[in-house]
Amino acid sequence: MIRHKEEDVYFWHNLDKLVAESTIIIDRPKGSPHPRFPSFIYPLNYGYLEDTTAMDGGGIDVWQGSCPAQKLDAIMCIVDLKKRDSEIKLLIGCAEDEKAQVYKVHNETEFMKGILIRRDNMT
Repeated sequence: MIRHKEEDVYFWHNLDKLVAESTIIIDRPKGSPHPRFPSFIYPLNYGYLEDTTAMDGGGIDVWQGSCPAQKLDAIMCIVDLKKRDSEIKLLIGCAEDEKAQVYKVHNETEFMKGILIRRDNMT
């Protein structure tokens, strides 16, 4: 299937609506260790959208950056071979260096790989 600009606009619009109608819960603040893997330190605030459901049964994951304008600016699509799942993670208010950090986190091991999809300025 070929992507069309107008379909991209609806995709981002629906994600914007989901974020606007949800509460962002940050349960792993920047600088905190992962609960099961304490050597992993979160480079940005990490949490989820309350009252949403992702493929893993939890809320839709969110990376929250430091930009004053807290707009949805990218998503990460992840495949995790250890957990045998895939999911998306929303990047909200992330500067370019923060997007690079998120990308690196999701591509550090042979078992987890992700792609970053930046929001086009037109959407």
